[in-house]
Amino acid sequence: MKVAIAGKGGVGKTTLSGTLARLFAKDGYKVIAIDADPAMNLSSALGIPLKVSSKIVPLSENHDLIEERTGARPGSSGSVFSLTPTVHDIAEKYGVLGPDNTRLIVLGTVKSGGDGCMCPANALLRALLRHILIAREDIVLMDMEAGLEHLGRGTVRRVDIIISVVEPRMQSIETACRIFKLAHDIEVKEVLAVGNKVRNEEERGFLNKMLNQLEIPIIGMIPYDEAIAKSDMVRVAPIDFDPDSPAIKAIHVIKKFLIKKYT
Repeated sequence: MKVAIAGKGGVGKTTLSGTLARLFAKDGYKVIAIDADPAMNLSSALGIPLKVSSKIVPLSENHDLIEERTGARPGSSGSVFSLTPTVHDIAEKYGVLGPDNTRLIVLGTVKSGGDGCMCPANALLRALLRHILIAREDIVLMDMEAGLEHLGRGTVRRVDIIISVVEPRMQSIETACRIFKLAHDIEVKEVLAVGNKVRNEEERGFLNKMLNQLEIPIIGMIPYDEAIAKSDMVRVAPIDFDPDSPAIKAIHVIKKFLIKKYT
């Protein structure tokens, strides 16, 4: 199962990504959690200590690795580099082991050449994602930026599911609409929605109405939960801070749905 989790900034996609990763791992699945969001906060949602996460070098900034695998150093002018670098060992060598044996890979962002550029760093990241999404049998959860495009449409096309996290606000709905259109354009197999930060029946009804109009199936509604905000304040993974909180219970339901349908 290869899942990209996307949505407008602040809707809770990192919380969902990290908590699902932990829940799948607790069930005995091999899980790779990929931080493909420029904010790079997935380590916190997974429960990786700050003293460990603060030392993580995003792959896009690991210039020695990029040069070793592609033959060119980022920023070097006019370099010839490999578009098919060796990547099969990167998850184990450079991934960070987290709680419940989750494995975190932090991609970072490509800072030169513009989004979608074909430079040595991007060549390495794309090759790595192709390998993880096609050749490996792990459950993969990718915490994405809203646009889904900074690593190219060809990469995102290889996921099985895009989950759009939506809060009961029109800007969030509009982002979900753009995600759905992009997914349709690149023939992603399935787009699903998860409502988040839902405070009452009015907001639940709003999300149901708007997402039904977009014809995006809703697989779960996560209530607004003070425990999530409090867990962030003390930098503890939500699943560790309060495993029985309403939000975590709702994510359990989402996990069960995904296992039943896709494994």
